[in-house]
Amino acid sequence: MNITFIGGGNMAGAIIGGLLSSGYAAGALRVVEIAPAARQRLEQQHGVKTFGAVSADALDSDCVVLAVKPQQVRDVAIALRPLLSRQLVISIAAGIRATDLSRWLGGYQKLARAMPNTPALVGAGCTGLYALPGAGREDRSRVDAVLGAVGTTLWLEREEQLDAVTAVSGSGPAYVFYFIEALQQAAQELGFAPAAARELALGTFSGAVKLAAGASEDVATLRLRVTSRGGTTERAIAKMDADQIKERIVTAVRAAEQRSRELGMEFGKD
Repeated sequence: MNITFIGGGNMAGAIIGGLLSSGYAAGALRVVEIAPAARQRLEQQHGVKTFGAVSADALDSDCVVLAVKPQQVRDVAIALRPLLSRQLVISIAAGIRATDLSRWLGGYQKLARAMPNTPALVGAGCTGLYALPGAGREDRSRVDAVLGAVGTTLWLEREEQLDAVTAVSGSGPAYVFYFIEALQQAAQELGFAPAAARELALGTFSGAVKLAAGASEDVATLRLRVTSRGGTTERAIAKMDADQIKERIVTAVRAAEQRSRELGMEFGKD
């Protein structure tokens, strides 16, 4: 399929790179981007055709990916509305509900939402997906092809579940970085140089993730295996439990989910 990206930022660039790596031809991809420097970068890096504004030529495609900032989506949708006929529209704009986008597009129903996260920049993303009823089986396969080029995908039955996806995996990399920061700080306070502390923290985290991803047991069982009775790990976990670290993390994720719902209502106003 031919794909047009509206917006040529980092996430669009990551998806384009993933598509090219998975066998898509550069000639099947085009980008609408208002910034000349960004257009030049995309042309040089990926060999794709670029446009400075939305036009019939730019929209001569099977799929349109909205990759602009949330506050820009309504204006972009109004510009797209008279040019849409058969294209599948995929929005990766955080917080913009499909129902609002459909309304701005004049009731257009061949529409899906995707919530990727920043590891997509290195081909290791985790993306939640939702489609309106007007997007059929073939359309959903196309959504999988586009977002699957930068990682794993998960289809959701209800659009409101995307708020939870935003809170867990969309914001999740920041939580992981926060924990790595803390582990690195602890290593430095225990006498390691910054470079060594970073290596210990990153190596420990990436190794634990690989172990969990390849194990048949759940992470709670893996944790218990590391936690020897009367040992150092038990002492650390006991301190975390006493400080209610797990409960505080859950509360923080719930706060992020609430904020995602609030942003959806704010962005959806006409």
